[in-house]
Amino acid sequence: MGGQESGRPRRAGDRAWRRDFDGRRRACHRSAPVRPPVRPVLLLALLLPLIAASASSSAAKRGERRAQTEQVIAGVLQGDPVPAAVSRLRFLREEAYAAEEITLAMRRALDERVRRNLTAVLAGLETREAEPTLARLAGDDDSAVRMYAAQGLGRLKSRNTQVLLPLLQDKSSGVRREAARALGASRNPRMGAVLVKAAKAEQELEVRAAMLTAVGDTGDKKQVSALKAYLTSDSESSRFAAARGLCRLGSQDGFAFAGKLLGSEDRFVRRQGLELYEGVAAKKAAPALEPLLEDKDRALAAGAARILYQGGDTSMLEWLVLASWNAKGEEKLTYEKELETLQLADDRRKAILRKAGVAK
Repeated sequence: MGGQESGRPRRAGDRAWRRDFDGRRRACHRSAPVRPPVRPVLLLALLLPLIAASASSSAAKRGERRAQTEQVIAGVLQGDPVPAAVSRLRFLREEAYAAEEITLAMRRALDERVRRNLTAVLAGLETREAEPTLARLAGDDDSAVRMYAAQGLGRLKSRNTQVLLPLLQDKSSGVRREAARALGASRNPRMGAVLVKAAKAEQELEVRAAMLTAVGDTGDKKQVSALKAYLTSDSESSRFAAARGLCRLGSQDGFAFAGKLLGSEDRFVRRQGLELYEGVAAKKAAPALEPLLEDKDRALAAGAARILYQGGDTSMLEWLVLASWNAKGEEKLTYEKELETLQLADDRRKAILRKAGVAK
């Protein structure tokens, strides 16, 4: 019956009863209560102070770096040296903020020397945030400002060639030179023919050399014949610039020209040959430069390693570090000179030495 179990009625004092799966009533045996897990809200409450403290510390450090950035820029306004200012700003790693502050300072600056120095610092930061200001300054009334602006755009490998093209006819040779280099750095093949045309009309040999080299940087292989014509020029600077441009285009004519110089008995002539490989991809330069790593002229060997590294062979950095580690006296200075050019950080050097097992 519904109110009875085993022939007797259910009493008030009996233990709680529940039906089991077979329909019979069974005593309900409850296990000990299980403590719920710690709630996410509690964890978040514990972590929030730590997160806030970390964020506060990070913000404080950034604020300190920005304050120092402002001090450096203020120093430039007072006449502090440009190279030291650029070095300090890059160390602070607030290049973008520095670019913003310099842009504001340029609007207020009236002194010619101050405007030039600010533009030079802006160009040296190599930050993309500086590009709009540099593009605007490329049309400035002051030729020095235009020159530094073009230089900065070149360092950024800016694709804004439209602001650079008019500068190839600038009255200032320095502006024309930096504009040519920047157009080459844009890696825009369409600039190759423009630079060849400008080189033909250029009277300043240094500027013409910059233009011919820049042709190679554009990657326009259609200009190989035009560059080859300069290999027999009466101007040594034009010959070497054309050869450098040909090497950067991967032309065998350029490599042959450089090979003759590397085969000389005169060490200075050989170094001239090595210089022609500056900016050439490691894969293209390797056949000529890798044998130089064993050359008795260790300055030539060190230079070859550095050029190969800059061309994309990362193993050459380890080669230079270990060569310096094992060298002594003047030879050690030879390797250190090339490592200084690469601005090798101390922690990177230590990591390479640890990997090689020669330092802890």
